[in-house]
This record gives sequence, structure tokens and C-alpha cells, in this order.
Amino acid sequence: RDVGVSSDRVGEPVNSGSDAAAARERERLLAENRNRSEVAGRYAPWRPEEIFMRTQRRRVAARLLVRAGAFPLAGQRCLEVGYGTLGWLGELLSWGLREADLHGIELDAERARVAQQALPSADLRVGDATALPWENASFQLVVVSTVFSSVLDPVVCNLLAREIERVIAPGGGLLFYDFAVNNPANDQVRGVPRGEVLRLFPDLRGEVRAVTLAPPLARAIAPWSWTLATCLEAVPFLRTHLVAVLSKHE
Repeated sequence: RDVGVSSDRVGEPVNSGSDAAAARERERLLAENRNRSEVAGRYAPWRPEEIFMRTQRRRVAARLLVRAGAFPLAGQRCLEVGYGTLGWLGELLSWGLREADLHGIELDAERARVAQQALPSADLRVGDATALPWENASFQLVVVSTVFSSVLDPVVCNLLAREIERVIAPGGGLLFYDFAVNNPANDQVRGVPRGEVLRLFPDLRGEVRAVTLAPPLARAIAPWSWTLATCLEAVPFLRTHLVAVLSKHE
């Protein structure tokens, strides 16, 4: 059966089996984060290819949020699941939200510390997103970015999805960003295709769009030609990621 989280027991797993699965994934993810930290400079936000990829995904995400009537406004509570060292929190600030509007949960305490120092007035917590420490319908917008691709256990994926749905307020939305294709060079991540995104969130409705020029191409081309990178990203089969904005009906 589908493993979920009881709607009247905040953050408490339904059974010990799902709790054990979450614990195993938690340990694996933390170990993998340590390995990834060795190549962190490759994803530095000042690199031209990172600026290119972030700009393009932000443009599409903003358009979908406006179209869905879910673009966040100052004073509305927003949550990022897996904010890392900053995640989309900086984007939300640039869109007009205040630090006090921002909430987040991050598994890795070392990464979380960086974001907490950057945004001391935000409510940024360290914890496991399979048991979110917030009440039902707490947030107007929830952001989850490159999280599901790092979770290999389908039970844990379902737990995450149920918790995310639980804390979205009626009329609120989910901003989802992740890659849709497998990486043959890394068996610790997996692609999350369009069909799986929709299956994970059956009670939400909205749009899913392919975005982001394949990172190997972006790294090779964007540093010397933004125009060529933009033209290549217009070719559908060269886009490797998905942006989705899914809304919860009132």
C-alpha cells in the first residue's frame, strides 16, 4: 500500500518500516553530501554556466507561478525542502519576500549553517523532510529543488511527497525543479521524469515544462557564448530538467 503520513499527526511516520527506510536514506544522503563537497567549486554561483542555468530556470518558474496565480507575495509563508547552502531562498527574496516569510528544512547541518548565517531572520531548520515539523496547510508556496533525484528509495519518495502536499495551504502551490534523465556517471542520483512528478503529487494540478540546457553543454558553451547556449536550450531534446508549478485546489 502507499506509505504516507497521517494528516493529524504532524511529522510522525505511519509505521516503523517507513521510518527505517527514511533512516537508511538519511545516512546514505549525508555520506553522499560529504563526497560531493569535494567538487563543490564546480557549482559555484559565480561560474558563467551556473548563472546561465539559474537564470533560465528562474525565468520559466516565475512565468509558471504567475500563470497559476501562485507567485508568492510579501507576507506569505514559503517553505523550501532541502535548501542546502541557500537554494531558492535567495530567489524568493529577490521576488519581494521578506526573511521572516522564509522557512526551510535541510538534512545536512553543515550546509544548513551557511544558509542560516546568510538569512538569520528566516526559520531555517535542520531535520528530515519525511516528518516536517509544521502544521497542515502552513505554506502558500513550497519549493523542492533537486531533492527527489537524490532519493533512491521509492517509499521515502512517497513519504516526502505526502508531507509536502500536507503542508501546502488550499490555493497554494508547489514549485518543483529537478532533472528528468539519469546520469550514467553517477549511480547515487536518478532522473525524475514528468510522469513520476505527476504520480508523486496526485492531488495537485498544474504545468510541467522542460528546461535547462544539458549541464555538460552549458559548461562547455555558456562561458564564451550566452547566445549560442540560449539557442541550444531552445532545442527540446537538449533540455534535461523539469520545472513544475502544481497547485492545491481550495
